[in-house]
Amino acid sequence: MESWFVINTKPKKEFHVEKLFMEGGIKIYNPKYLLENKIKPFFPGYEFVFFDYPSQYKLVKYTRGVKRIVGNQEGPIPLSENVVLEIKSRELNGLIELQKYGEEPKVGDEIEVAEGPLKGLKGIFKKELDDKER
Repeated sequence: MESWFVINTKPKKEFHVEKLFMEGGIKIYNPKYLLENKIKPFFPGYEFVFFDYPSQYKLVKYTRGVKRIVGNQEGPIPLSENVVLEIKSRELNGLIELQKYGEEPKVGDEIEVAEGPLKGLKGIFKKELDDKER
């Protein structure tokens, strides 16, 4: 049965892996954003792949640049298509657009999630995450 799965790529191989899957006819989603006029992966080292498990498992797992398919001892863990659709809904012209509300928070400021499944959740801003931490 075909489902979305998360793959972990080797460092800096996201675009290469995306190209290989596209050329092979396997649906892949690599969310991207623009930072300082450079397109970067939104989740460095991770991409979403739509494939049939178990029949295409080895094909995906052994594609050059793929480190692993995220899962546990029982196998890869499928994702709901809604997860992928929610991320895609944040795109404008193929790039993730993050909407900011108000001014940039400072360390110690109280913040609140304004939309999405965690809407209304409050917390204290500790720091901005860089690519590797995201």
